Amino acid sequence: WRANFKEFSLTPQDSRPTEDSQPAEKSVPIEEPIVVDRKAIEKLTEGLLSHYLPDLYSSKQALLELNQNQVILLDTLDQEVTKFRECNSLLDLNSLFTEAKFYHGKLVNIRKDMIMLHEKTTKLKKRALKLQQQRQKEVMEKEQQREKELERERQLIAKPAQRT
Repeated sequence: WRANFKEFSLTPQDSRPTEDSQPAEKSVPIEEPIVVDRKAIEKLTEGLLSHYLPDLYSSKQALLELNQNQVILLDTLDQEVTKFRECNSLLDLNSLFTEAKFYHGKLVNIRKDMIMLHEKTTKLKKRALKLQQQRQKEVMEKEQQREKELERERQLIAKPAQRT
């Protein structure tokens, strides 16, 4: 952009106060334009750049470092958020395990009750079978007793004697 400046000149208009600026205590009107040599402009430009560029470069480096630190911080925060979510899910898992343990206990109790009921029903079935067998035996004995009595009565009934 230095090549664009062939000649720099100040006109009397440039030295006048503007509407926004405060008027100088003593204003000296400049009537003649000031002509500045091209080499002077380059040297002034180089001086200005050499004065401000190191600060600008160090500011740029500081901003880049700050940006990198922010990226690292964001990644760290993202990891922490993930850890908190995992902790919340672990709390949920803990409550689920507690609930599962509770219901497992209930199932164990139900299983014990069912085993006990099964044993009782088995005993009752055996007892019912014994009772049934005993009744059948009693019924058979009564039947046999009755048959014996009938047979005895038949034998006691007089039979006509046969003639020989």
